[in-house]
Amino acid sequence: MTTLDIKDLHVSVNTDDGEKEILRGVDLTVNSGEVHAIMGPNGSGKSTLAYSIAGHPKYKITSGSVTLDGQDILGMTVDARARAGLFLAMQYPVEVPGVSVANFLRTAKTALDGEAPKLRTWVKDVNAALEGVDLDPTFAQRSVNEGFSGGEKKRHEIAQLELLNPKFAVLDETDSGLDIDALRVVADGVNRYTSQADKGLLLITHYTRILQYIKPDFVHVFVAGRVAEQGGRELADQLEAEGYDKYVKAAAQA
Repeated sequence: MTTLDIKDLHVSVNTDDGEKEILRGVDLTVNSGEVHAIMGPNGSGKSTLAYSIAGHPKYKITSGSVTLDGQDILGMTVDARARAGLFLAMQYPVEVPGVSVANFLRTAKTALDGEAPKLRTWVKDVNAALEGVDLDPTFAQRSVNEGFSGGEKKRHEIAQLELLNPKFAVLDETDSGLDIDALRVVADGVNRYTSQADKGLLLITHYTRILQYIKPDFVHVFVAGRVAEQGGRELADQLEAEGYDKYVKAAAQA
């Protein structure tokens, strides 16, 4: 079993008014074979958690730890974290003009495996992954995300997930901006990934819509930089009915 373990994580960012603490002691453990959904209102720290795990330089870890199979990843470079088995699908995937999807993916796969995949096999794998997320094979020759619609960018992220096949994936609001058809395609790709028993998933979302297609084992409510509540799938149904108001009020009074 592989384990991603987050203990008492505190994270700050620099603002015009000085350093501001965003995460205020996060404890969370994700084991392989588990799907964890993180839900919460805007500004609660969900994306901060995702980017801190991935190693974004904007976010300053002030205390706490994040380990993968007992190995501290906070001291690793971003690429070393990826090689250790972490993957981040961003809420707003960036464009990379001049770099084709095919070259981008092959470079990433080479960096992870330490050797380049065989070209003939790799072309077939890329085309199959693109087809699996309803993207035409011609997308492989286009610049990464340049001119892609929002849905196409998110589907491209899931194609990356399937091709790179990391130990753990963090999906930051992958459902945002998707219509119902694109949501189903993305969810199907995620479910293909999690059907492998040795994979772990941390799914960040505002809404329960995507949880109709990707069934979480655990749901965590994020408010004011902490986990305010946790439970099973029924907690997501409760949030859909009642919202986050009681958790926000409780955090304000704490």
